[in-house]
Parts: sequence; structure tokens; C-alpha cells
Amino acid sequence: MFDFKQNSEALIQQFSQASSAQGEALRVAVGDATLKALQGRELTLKNIREVIKNITSAATKGAAANLAPKVDVEELLEKAFAGMDAALQQAVEANRRALAQLVDQGASLREVQLKKALTDLEKMEDTLFATIEKATRDATAPLQSAWTQVLQASKLAGTGTGGMANASVSELAAKAKSSMREGRELSLKAAQVMIESYTALATGVLLGMSQGMAGNTSQSNKSAAVSETPSAGSSASKSKGTARR
Repeated sequence: MFDFKQNSEALIQQFSQASSAQGEALRVAVGDATLKALQGRELTLKNIREVIKNITSAATKGAAANLAPKVDVEELLEKAFAGMDAALQQAVEANRRALAQLVDQGASLREVQLKKALTDLEKMEDTLFATIEKATRDATAPLQSAWTQVLQASKLAGTGTGGMANASVSELAAKAKSSMREGRELSLKAAQVMIESYTALATGVLLGMSQGMAGNTSQSNKSAAVSETPSAGSSASKSKGTARR
């Protein structure tokens, strides 16, 4: 079972001890913690806000305690934002797949609950920004300033979450029209059962996606190990070259 308190404490420690050179490790850690927290609850906007709030608070507390010389706090927070954005993209994809599954089986996006799910999908990026802004209101002035710069830059550039959500809504609308033309329609009873359990379905999809990615990574690592046949000296040289990059 995912222990959010323990994970938050680990994030606080990572941010408090990190140097600017460790930014990528922070991004990955934040993304993993956010994703695991989302997997432990239904994918509602309320739960997403709670997860983003807690992750933001942990990153902010850790960054505030970082006493490393010449550390770029804004850069650390950029990585925190990027990690949360990456995790929310997975949540968007899980929602897209769940909605697509229902539409393929004849459910209508005009159904109240599915219409709300679609609206929530469109709100995902705004939820990310609004939750971080609210969670950092009580931070010290330097931290607030750093977060403000990160959020302003991200709004100008756009997020992966927002881009994926917009594309998903367009795709689902087209899919729904196609289903209507083909005359697919769920029985009233079957539709009601599936629609009422929509958020649980989306959470299940998110879990399945993560397990699939973990399996693919493991298989890729095994394949890479089998295919590596150069000498030890050559291998070491390549490793050093990679580390320099």
C-alpha cells in the first residue's frame, strides 16, 4: 500500500539536499510519487487536487531547507512542476482510454456523468496551476517568487497535460460521432453500471498502464543485457562516455 506520508518525507529530504545537477532525479522522484498517489484513489478532480497540493508542499518545504551553495531553487521547483505534469499526463491518458472504452461500447458522451468526466479532463491543466498557486500562498517570499516564475513560464509554454487533454477531448468527440453513425448503443442497464463506476474504471486503467510500462522496461533491460557482447574495456569506455554526456 502506498504510504503518502513516508513518500512526502522522502521528497522533502531529496529537495533539501539536492544540487542543481540533480534536477532530473527530482523530476523522476516527483513524477513517481504523484503517479503512485493517484493510483491509490479514484481519479476525481478533488483527489487530484489533494495529491498535487501534498506534492507541492513537500517540494516547497524541501527547497526552503536547502542550504547548498549556489543552488538554483527555481530550477529545482521547475523539476517538481515537470514531474507533476508528467504524472497528470498519465492520468489524462487513463481517462481517455476509459472514456474511449465506454464510447466504443455505445455509451453517449451526453450522459451526465460522462459529460462531467469530459469537462474534468478539460480542467486538468487549470487544476494543476490553481492547486500549486493555492498550496504555495503561505511559503516564504523567495519561494513564492520562485514558484510564480515557474508557473508563469509554464503557462506561456503550455503543459503536456493541457495539450494531451485537448487532443483527447477532440478524439473522443469524433469517436462518439462515429459510434452514433454506426448505431452502437449500450443497453440502459449496462450503460448505467459502467457509467456509475467510471472513476474506478479510469483508476484501474492508470494502474494497468503503469504495470505495463514497468514490464516493458524490465523486458527492454533484459534484451539489452543479452545483446551486449563487447569486451569489458569497451563497455567501461562506453559507460564513461555516457556519464560525461
